[in-house]
Amino acid sequence: MLIYIWDNGVDEGLNNYIRVTPTNNPVTDVTSTDITCNVNGLSGSTVSTLTVNAGASITFEWHQHAQRTGEDPISGGHKGPVQVYIAKAPSSVADFDGQGAVWTKIYSSGLVDPATQEWATDIVNTNSGKHSVTLPSSLPAGQYLLRAEIIALHVASSYPGAQFYIGCAQVNIASGGSASPPKVALPGAYAGSDPGITVNIYNNLQSYTAPGPAVWTG
Repeated sequence: MLIYIWDNGVDEGLNNYIRVTPTNNPVTDVTSTDITCNVNGLSGSTVSTLTVNAGASITFEWHQHAQRTGEDPISGGHKGPVQVYIAKAPSSVADFDGQGAVWTKIYSSGLVDPATQEWATDIVNTNSGKHSVTLPSSLPAGQYLLRAEIIALHVASSYPGAQFYIGCAQVNIASGGSASPPKVALPGAYAGSDPGITVNIYNNLQSYTAPGPAVWTG
């Protein structure tokens, strides 16, 4: 579960600014609206919004349970990619459900080292559950959903099998640029037949393409 976010190295506290999911169960249906911001994630009416600037470094911190216990943040067998998307709300992000072609991918890491079979999830575990992204400085000011996802591929040789762990945070970008980045819909951008979703990772996999569009760097 995504349970902490950090803004430029500042820990913002347990579950603050996050649309908290009720359990740590994965989403497996890529056509479900749960793929947007997880179960019960279509509204943030009870969630506060964190003010940041474009260009800020945002760190996401994941744990299997809602605490920092020292266990692997992600179960060690759950290998797969880590991705981050952002979507601009038309007005208040608290009322924004993230539906339609509104999502821009700003980070993706998958099979990091084919020789050792090291995945992005292994690096997250090494980093005590953390991975970071820089918000492109050209993003316009406004309120946004940040969507981080971990895709566990240990049982992904058939669909449904890949396990999506998704967390969304609410931010207000106070200053920014004027870019109009490419956008996709979630659900919509993923299909069960995508090679990054239905894949056997146990046959000395040498390359991997994560689902969704290319990363936009601004």
